[in-house]
This record gives sequence, structure tokens and C-alpha cells, in this order.
Amino acid sequence: MAELCSGAEPPLLQVQRLSRRFAVARRKGAQLHAVDDVSFDIGSGESLGLVGESGCGKSTLVRLLARLLDVSEGRIVFRGQDLAALPASRFARLPQRALIQMVFQDAGDSLNPRFTARDTIAEPCRLLAGMDRAAADARVDEVAAQVGLPPELLSRFAHQLSGGQKARVGIARALAPRPQLLILDEPTAALDVSVQAVVLQLLDRLRRELGLTLLFVSHDLNVVRLLTDRVAVMYLGKIVEMGRSRQVFEQPAHPYTRALLSAIPGHGPRIRLDGEIASPIDPPPQVCRFASRCADVHDRCWREMPTLHGGPARQTESHEAACHVALWANSKVV
Repeated sequence: MAELCSGAEPPLLQVQRLSRRFAVARRKGAQLHAVDDVSFDIGSGESLGLVGESGCGKSTLVRLLARLLDVSEGRIVFRGQDLAALPASRFARLPQRALIQMVFQDAGDSLNPRFTARDTIAEPCRLLAGMDRAAADARVDEVAAQVGLPPELLSRFAHQLSGGQKARVGIARALAPRPQLLILDEPTAALDVSVQAVVLQLLDRLRRELGLTLLFVSHDLNVVRLLTDRVAVMYLGKIVEMGRSRQVFEQPAHPYTRALLSAIPGHGPRIRLDGEIASPIDPPPQVCRFASRCADVHDRCWREMPTLHGGPARQTESHEAACHVALWANSKVV
């Protein structure tokens, strides 16, 4: 895989051949390959989008990166240190915990119903940043102002807040210990459409003002296109395409990416995926995961797993697809 983050400064996060497998109940020795041999980098201040169908492994991947799950294989190198070597239970008590924070899909479910908004935001200040009560209160006021949360709402409990207000509390809680990497797992999925737009504009502003590095997981492809620098497309535990967002959306190379984008209104004729979805339980290592649904399938796809690679020499190295018959012919540098 080509190096995606150029320049003298090393990437903030390097994911190297990361895998996570789960034992299957009542099937001795069987394993579900939720994340399988995934590699990518995220540069400091960059925004990377992660897209794919439900069940493709997105949520498992972000929980590995947030160190909420232990890895089966691979490395998670953050600021030069391999975090995958540390058990998730131990990582929760280390200073690095403050530097990687997560905004969860449903803010209401992720908030403690016994905590006020102020308590919720202050908790990581005390536990992760080691602030005393006075410093934590000052930080709560500061970050509440950043996310547009009025001071009078800080004394309210979760059930007294609207969906948009809960989302702002969740974002403020993640920002409170001053993280360097913010992982957003479909942060607006549980919100009304009108509220989604406001929260997304807030996240975009915070990213620019605070210089945050974002990993943005979403099923809304238009949102990913607007808010991210690069995008990674995931299918059954593997990344099948990666590149600059504009490139991938305008010139998709992988047949699965083309099918996903065809669902966007005005993005060409709809591509229907026929065939059975391959099982993620002990999949054949030599077979392309998408072969059973691909209209462009070739004999080679059944005997050799494709790896991420760039197109011809005129194609930028930053756009890669894991496909033997990727449509590079009409691609252009954007």
C-alpha cells in the first residue's frame, strides 16, 4: 500500500495490518473476521471518512482504534507508540486515553442519566486530564461555549435535553480533555434531518478552529464528501478503496464503491448488487470478498485476493483500489 501521508511530519495514526476476529458460538474453532488485515494512515489535522454497508466492520474498526476492544493482530501506532500492544483495560488508565476520544452514534444512550450536562463534560477532565474541580468547571464552561451549549443547560439531566442538545453534550465531553484524534461514529444518525445539518456544521467549524484530526464514520455519503479530505470504503472487514474524497466520489474505481455512490440521487443510474453476500465466518483467504456480488468478476477474483494498489503511472498514488479489474481507464487526477 502506498504511503498516503507525505511530508516530513509522520502520520498521527498509522494502522498496520489490523485484524479482529470473534469466536462463533456453537461452532468450535470458527471465527468471524470483523476486521481483516486493514492498513491506513491519518495525518495530523486531516479528516478521513469511513463508509460501507451495515455489518462491514466500521464500528468494530473504530472501537479498536479507540482502544475499546483488543486486537487479534496488527499495530495501531499513535504518535510513534504501538497502542495495540496495550490491553484495552490498561489503556483506559493511561494518559494517552485523553488524546483519543470518541463521539458515539446515539448521544442519549451514551450519557449517564444520573449526571447533569456539567457533570458529564467534567468527568473526563478529572479522570483523564487530572484537573481539580475548579479547573474542570472552567474547562466545562470553555468547551460548552465552543459547541454552542448555553450555560443554563449545564445543570440539566439528559432526559431534560433535546436530541441536538444531547449531541452537543457528547461532543463537548469528547473535546474536554483536549484530544488530538476525534473518532465520530455516525454522530448524527439518531437526529432529525434539520438538527443533523446544524451539528455537522458545528463539527466542521470545530475541526478548522481547533485543528482536530477526525475519523468520521457515516452512512451518509454526501456528508462524507463534504466534511472529509480522504475516504476509505470498507466491505466485509476489508478496505476496498481509498483516496481523496473528491477523486473517489467523481472517479470511483472499485465496483462496490460505484454501487454505493449510485444510490445518491443524481449520481447516475442505480447499480443493483445481485448474488449472495459472502460469509465473514472463516472466509477463503484467496477469494475476493466481493466476488459473489460483482458484475465485473473475473476468474482471477476467485483464486487471488486483491490488495490495495494504484492505477497507471498517470494516476495519483493516493487513490487505490483492491480490485483486479478496477476501472482506472477513465480516471483522472483531480
